[in-house]
Amino acid sequence: MTTLVTGGAGYIGAHVVRLLQERGEKVVVVDDLSTGRPERIGDAVLVECDVAGPGAVEAMRVAMVEHDVRAVVHFAARKQVGESVEKPAWYYQQNVGGLTNVIAAMESADVDRLVFSSSAATYGMPSVSSVEEKLHAEPINPYGETKLIGEWLGRAAGRAWGLRFVALRYFNVAGAGWPELGDPAILNLVPMVLDRLERSERPKIFGDDYPTPDGTCIRDYIHVLDLAEAHLASLDYLDLDEREHDVFNVGTGTGASVREVIEQIGRASGLDVTADVEPRRAGDPPQLVASPERIRLELGWVAKQGLEEIIDSAWEAWQAGPRAIDVGER
Repeated sequence: MTTLVTGGAGYIGAHVVRLLQERGEKVVVVDDLSTGRPERIGDAVLVECDVAGPGAVEAMRVAMVEHDVRAVVHFAARKQVGESVEKPAWYYQQNVGGLTNVIAAMESADVDRLVFSSSAATYGMPSVSSVEEKLHAEPINPYGETKLIGEWLGRAAGRAWGLRFVALRYFNVAGAGWPELGDPAILNLVPMVLDRLERSERPKIFGDDYPTPDGTCIRDYIHVLDLAEAHLASLDYLDLDEREHDVFNVGTGTGASVREVIEQIGRASGLDVTADVEPRRAGDPPQLVASPERIRLELGWVAKQGLEEIIDSAWEAWQAGPRAIDVGER
């Protein structure tokens, strides 16, 4: 079987590509290489293409037909919340337009299985601490809106022409399955802390007066390799004729505070991680933790790695990269 992975040269996508290759499957990667790197995909076929750009539908259709693609995993999208607020039209064009092109190419090439990279941002600011999929989704920024619309689009294609569709709502992804596949972007808490430490600056905490045990926000951190495994389980799930749900949380069900994550980075690195406290950021809920029961019951997937393993692997990957920190000088 051949699986096409959009954004497969990026952080999460490269982990899925490698796991697919390890179980003997052929992989085609569609990536514009704006953030991804070709050396991350092994012997996968690379089609350099912007999924939201002109000609993308035909380029993907041709790739699907030529390589006998049976399923698609769609990662390629923009994912910065603040940027989405500043450039909403562009985010809709990139994220909704890109998925529209993917699904149009799939329909034309008669490919009927799709795993879609969604987000816990679809929930917005829920009033409950443990979030279940049945909760009404109320995104509070354009990024989250584009992900929710993507879920609607996948479901509509299922009704229209039989697309088999699963959306995975990620919580906070971190860590590395292999040192060379670490997160290259400075967009999430763990790489942001490591970035500041490399520059001999203190980490930042945005608000320490939340109604949580240590006053900092609590989030559900999921190891990227566990997340990648969830995508393979989803592909297998799409082979079933009877599927009760098409949306699944991917998280551990256990929260960790911002301060706990920073302290764990200090333990792994041996560095002083004393943080500066800044004012709260608008829109940050005090606590957001996944309920992973649905994916456990229906797909048989459970997270295997906790915060310590996540941070240890992230530190190892950072030290294997171009900005390794010389701990002897600190």
